[in-house]
Amino acid sequence: MSIIYVLVSISVIVALGFFIAFVVSVRKGQYDDTYTPSIRMLFEDEIVKDPNKDQPIETNDKH
Repeated sequence: MSIIYVLVSISVIVALGFFIAFVVSVRKGQYDDTYTPSIRMLFEDEIVKDPNKDQPIETNDKH
């Protein structure tokens, strides 16, 4: 029976840890912009041609 008390106390401590991490992340603004990350993959990468070679080079520069 005493193992139940140990497991309940450990689970409460873990739950408090996750709750504190959630509150800290909300206060730092990680959930302020929920729209842009969902469409970021739809933006095309800019393709620049290398003048020495005639093959296009993809860049990941964001403007």
